[in-house]
Amino acid sequence: MTTREHTRKVNIGGVTIGGGAKIAIQSMTNTETSDVAATVAQIKALEEAGCDIIRCTANTEAAAKAIGAIKEQISIPVVADIHFDYKLAILAMEHGADKIRINPGNIGGEDNLAKVVGCAKERNIPIRVGVNSGSLEKKLIEKYGGVTAEGIVESALDKVHMIERLGYENMVISIKSSDVLMCVKAHELIAQQTDYPLHVGITEAGTVKSGSIKSAVGLALILNQGIGDTIRVSLTGDPVEEIVAAKYILRDLKLMNSGIELVSCPTCGRTKIDLIGLANEVEKMIAAYDHLHIKVAVMGCVVNGPGEAREADIGIAGGVGEGLLIKKGEIVRKVPEDGLLEALKKELDNWGKNA
Repeated sequence: MTTREHTRKVNIGGVTIGGGAKIAIQSMTNTETSDVAATVAQIKALEEAGCDIIRCTANTEAAAKAIGAIKEQISIPVVADIHFDYKLAILAMEHGADKIRINPGNIGGEDNLAKVVGCAKERNIPIRVGVNSGSLEKKLIEKYGGVTAEGIVESALDKVHMIERLGYENMVISIKSSDVLMCVKAHELIAQQTDYPLHVGITEAGTVKSGSIKSAVGLALILNQGIGDTIRVSLTGDPVEEIVAAKYILRDLKLMNSGIELVSCPTCGRTKIDLIGLANEVEKMIAAYDHLHIKVAVMGCVVNGPGEAREADIGIAGGVGEGLLIKKGEIVRKVPEDGLLEALKKELDNWGKNA
């Protein structure tokens, strides 16, 4: 099996994926790409959240041409998403797309695919070969008796070989399904057959709540095997939520060292402070401290609270209308309940000075 340390390196507008590079986080805009102002505003919000690569649909001539103007105002690479019309793929590359996403099977025949590949080769632009379970060819459905992981992999590798025969190998492979276990199996199979970097995600995962859980299950099963060079959490909602979910997944798998890790107890009848409200406020607050790589604990009672808080870099252990502020295993002081959030903020503000 080819793990991420040994996949090929691919440069996407200055961001390297594969070959042991950090796992890049992706999202996709849901604006009209031709609306440059709206698209740029959304991308900037995604950049601030931690997005490394952004994909925009190039479904019209105006959308493809807008990529150049968009790139002038943002800091991350742009992937142009193309379906059916090979001319839009070429136009997007001519206007600065850092990568294109195509399904070689629906781009309009081998002659048109050759034109797209020729343009990409001329500019050394990577091609993401994308196959979803929903677009699996009828012949493969018949061959395997339905939509299967084996069929998805065969379809993807067929498309890869089409481009290789045209003399180009600057590619990323994406194979997705909304079926978690099918998606996991497909990635296990393809990692045994190719060393191209893999873009991983559970497609059409669902809403922010259910989709984040579904994506976490699938991505964890794949990423923890060493498979996957770049990811997207596909959610029905604000694209910024995709970045938030992706960062949590990568942090919990120890694949990303960024931001504060928050642990908090589930509460019980022993809790005598508003721990749920406090934990939610702390979660919002720590988003501003992404430069700190520490663990913060918010605990509700005297049973497990002090011990768990001591295992964190800084923590709160609740009492009756008050809490203990604990830093590096030592009790700092008692703080009234209404002052706990501010006390924690002050410690975070001064962490570099006092740590």
